[in-house]
Amino acid sequence: MCAAGIGGTFQYGYNLTIINAPTMHIQKFINQTWLERSGFQLDVQVLTLLWSIIVSVYPLGGLLGALLAGPMAIRLGRKKSLLFNNLFIILSAILCGFSRSAKSFEMIVLGRVLAGVNSGISMNIQPMYLGESAPKKQRGTVTMSSAAFTALGLVLGQIVGLREILGSEECWPFLLASNVVPGILQLLSLPFLPESPRYLLIDLKDNNSCICALQRLRGHSDLGTEMEEMLAEQEATRGQRPKGLCELIQEPTLRRQLLTIVVLSSAMQLCGNDSMYFYASSIFQEAGIPSEKIQYVVIGTGSCELITSITCTIFIDRLGRRALVMGGYSLMSVWAVVFMVALSQQGHVSWMPYLSMVCIFAYILSFGIGPGLYIAAGNRIK
Repeated sequence: MCAAGIGGTFQYGYNLTIINAPTMHIQKFINQTWLERSGFQLDVQVLTLLWSIIVSVYPLGGLLGALLAGPMAIRLGRKKSLLFNNLFIILSAILCGFSRSAKSFEMIVLGRVLAGVNSGISMNIQPMYLGESAPKKQRGTVTMSSAAFTALGLVLGQIVGLREILGSEECWPFLLASNVVPGILQLLSLPFLPESPRYLLIDLKDNNSCICALQRLRGHSDLGTEMEEMLAEQEATRGQRPKGLCELIQEPTLRRQLLTIVVLSSAMQLCGNDSMYFYASSIFQEAGIPSEKIQYVVIGTGSCELITSITCTIFIDRLGRRALVMGGYSLMSVWAVVFMVALSQQGHVSWMPYLSMVCIFAYILSFGIGPGLYIAAGNRIK
């Protein structure tokens, strides 16, 4: 089952990180390209605008991918959708990798859109595939492994983006194209895994293929109890068709669940975790860490999220998703208040920058306990 994680949410965390490493090099490339085309350099405001577009089109592509994920999962199936999804990341790598040779920063913009589409699709379909293929007792743990792969991608993106590896001026196109590696790994490994048994039975009505898939996944033929549960689910959904967004909103029986998902998803996006990553370098500099060493310390922020995601994956089935989400947000609230006080007193108290550093790590750890697990698990609350 790791193939889906390697090529799925792994890329989400990886793509979030690699664009931040060679910022100055890409901005310099944009300026030089414009100078060769027009004969004059860009204004700082225009250069900032173009850079902002490069950064912001990634989540825009993610929105498009999320909208495509539902129809793809139904029409192609979970496995084929994940395999087809790698086409977007391969095209993205080609565009970004050859952008400097082609002297086109527009290729980077389009490549980032395609990378976002890839992440949007995989972040929705991959937890679905894992959850539907896992045994009932291990479903929470297996589904939550998405969070661990996301955090792992974040850490590896930080490592690969180091100046000594691919974060230099000469290698930044290879850095932007390196997200193709997990896609290739998935293309090589996922074909050897079966399709989701629930998709085969409930969507395709193919009992024989479902039994074969379960036997390959479980390694035994004692499937009576599990088949009874899926047959009962099939019977309960008989005659129903997948609902569109407008139909979901208008369905009274689903309104509370939909509201829960919207509130929690909005809270996850507005909680400020990405801001912690963004301001980490400046906070570390205020604490007196040498500029050339900050890039190594920043890796610790991603490592915090990786540690908590792995740890909470072990306890998810015992504690439940709701307890972890509420606990994570509660801790984040406490550390946010402490962080605000520490920032306001940084110029007056000598040890406050160190407290700010502690708050950054503690905040990211708290995020990994709950909100990070929630979004990686496909918005499922227990």
